[in-house]
Amino acid sequence: MPPDRVRAGPEDPGHGTGAPFIPAELPGPDGWDSLDSLAIPGIPASASAMIFDRSGRLLILKPTYKSGWTIPGGVMEADGETPWQACRREVREECGLHLAGGRLACVDFRPARPARPGRPGKPGKPANPGGIRFLFDCGRLDDSSLAGLTLQAAEISEYRLVRLPKALKLLRKPIRRRVAAVRRAGPPLYLENGRPADGVG
Repeated sequence: MPPDRVRAGPEDPGHGTGAPFIPAELPGPDGWDSLDSLAIPGIPASASAMIFDRSGRLLILKPTYKSGWTIPGGVMEADGETPWQACRREVREECGLHLAGGRLACVDFRPARPARPGRPGKPGKPANPGGIRFLFDCGRLDDSSLAGLTLQAAEISEYRLVRLPKALKLLRKPIRRRVAAVRRAGPPLYLENGRPADGVG
């Protein structure tokens, strides 16, 4: 599901201003275990998958609703769905593939971006609510598994299996930074806007 189809939740009125965040009301009689009275920030979250064939080529998709190439994945449902459940569901919906397992490769926090006005000859860009992105490395699938690849025509027009250096040139910038950061297997990374964060090992 495209991230722009999900609306961000309530915003912290003090964010970016240096003002402290003060909840509208104090907790109820049950104390801090009762969160109904707290103003909790709503942050969009999504999960995506790196899927390779037996020769190590990465599966990339061309979406119908935006330019460039991406990898399978999409927004987490607001019904308690976990990041891994969202990853498996989106892969199944977009590609018809059933993932048996994977490992968390990174968590990437993308800051919100205000709308950018256009200029003569150059269109503007809409606002982006940012959010948290979970990236899973789902390893190499065999030929029989990839034979079941079926695209979701309403959202995906084309797929390719390409070597990682070429994939990094084709992928949209946010995805490119994320995939490049985790290209070597290792412990899960914490990223901010696709880049390692200062002070976090």
